[in-house]
Amino acid sequence: MSVAWRLRNPRDWQSLLYLIAYPVLVITLWRGGFSWILYGLLLFLTLGVGVINHNHHHLRLWRGRSPNRLMDFYLTVLQGHPACVFWPAHGRNHHRYKHGENDVARTYRFWRGDTNDTLGWLMHPFEAVPALYPTIFSWLGSLRRHWPGVWAYCMAQYGMWLASWTLALALDPVKGFLYVILPQLHGLHWLLTTNYLQHAHADGSPQGRHGQQLAYARNFEGLVNPLLFNIGLHVAHHEHPRAHWSELTGLHDSEYRARTPNALNEGGLVPYMLRVFVLGLFVPRYRSLSLNAVGQTERRRDCV
Repeated sequence: MSVAWRLRNPRDWQSLLYLIAYPVLVITLWRGGFSWILYGLLLFLTLGVGVINHNHHHLRLWRGRSPNRLMDFYLTVLQGHPACVFWPAHGRNHHRYKHGENDVARTYRFWRGDTNDTLGWLMHPFEAVPALYPTIFSWLGSLRRHWPGVWAYCMAQYGMWLASWTLALALDPVKGFLYVILPQLHGLHWLLTTNYLQHAHADGSPQGRHGQQLAYARNFEGLVNPLLFNIGLHVAHHEHPRAHWSELTGLHDSEYRARTPNALNEGGLVPYMLRVFVLGLFVPRYRSLSLNAVGQTERRRDCV
């Protein structure tokens, strides 16, 4: 096998398994009829595809340029959105500003302010997309003026995405929507709400710190990490964005769990969501406390 077609990290066989299983499930459902079990698995894999695209943005999956470019188009088709937009929306924005005041999709920016509740979680994608797309359009305009080849590469991804939806609907409008478009929209919604889960009520100050602790993001442990490529170990990822996802467990255990405030170190993702977004609707003590507010109080106290 050519060196170019070798995985950068052998743990990404798990990524390839998800990327193969996803279209197989779509074809199986399309040809064999609806199954709640298979459809549920398909919806789960949409989460995996979003995380794989995120990881591929930070550290390319393959060693060679050609397989990585093919992977960009493959992820575009599977995810239902151009892979290239991860750079302006995520790399140049979110990782640069770390949920601070210049992060255009910061969770406390929108009409209800600094929230961490069910409505905020559900609404965040619908608020973040209009906030992010001016940044994306500006970046694409800059590419067109200064790097037309890269701009054409991104436009080809937009064309591939729209062509895939058009083909699916042309073959069968009902199946195309049910088995292709709706699962992809589900995955994109979760991709954006992940930002809310990881940052809502974290410290959005420019430094995102409480003393010597890193307080701009929430960590999750439990099954979400082996199933979804350590996506829950978010502080370690922000501090080492070029580290392969398989390395985050060691970084989290050795350093970043201790450097994150206890209020932002959670166990499992599902228990957290049940506590904050379900029980918190009815029982105030299960609601989270904003570290933005805590940080502002502490900064005012320091100025006195």
